[in-house]
Amino acid sequence: MSALPSYSWYAARTRYGQELMVRDRLVRAGVEHFIPTVPADGPRNERAVVNNLVFLRTTKQGALDLANTGVIPVKYIVDCATRTLLVVPDKQMEDFRRVLDLGLEEGGLMDRPISLGDRVKVVKGPLKGVEGHVVEFKGKYYVVVSLLDSLFARTQVPRSWLALCHSERREGI
Repeated sequence: MSALPSYSWYAARTRYGQELMVRDRLVRAGVEHFIPTVPADGPRNERAVVNNLVFLRTTKQGALDLANTGVIPVKYIVDCATRTLLVVPDKQMEDFRRVLDLGLEEGGLMDRPISLGDRVKVVKGPLKGVEGHVVEFKGKYYVVVSLLDSLFARTQVPRSWLALCHSERREGI
C-alpha cells in the first residue's frame, strides 16, 4: 500500500504584475493557491496585494514540475537552512489567509508592527496624507496629530491605512 502524497504550501516569486496571470494558470492546472487581491480601478477589477508573490499547495514534485515545464513562470523561495523549497506550515498559511480575509479596512499586510510612539502617515481613506504618532488611550490605539505641540486630536485609523514615516522603534503593539 503506497502512502498518500504529502501536500504543502510553497511560496514563489513571479515577475512584477504577473500574479493574476499565474493565478489563472494555476486554476486551469487545478492547483490550490493563494494570491491575496484587492479591488482595483481600471481595466482589471483587482490587483495583487503583494507584488511578485504567490502561494501554491501541492506536492514538492508537483511544484517543481509546474515551474520546470513552464506551466507557471515562478522561482520558488528556498529555505537557506535546508537548501530546499521553503514550506509554509498549514497553520501559518491559514492564519495569514484569515487575517487578510477580514478585508483591508480591518486587517491587512504590514511590513513590520507599528509601535507606540512611532510617527505614521495615513495612506488611505479620508485622512490620507495626515501624519501623527501612535498612542494608547483607554486600551485603544489612536493616531494623534498636534498643532504647535499644544493642541492634540486623536482618531482611530485601520492599521492597514498606516505607514511608518521612519524606522524609530518603541514598545510594540
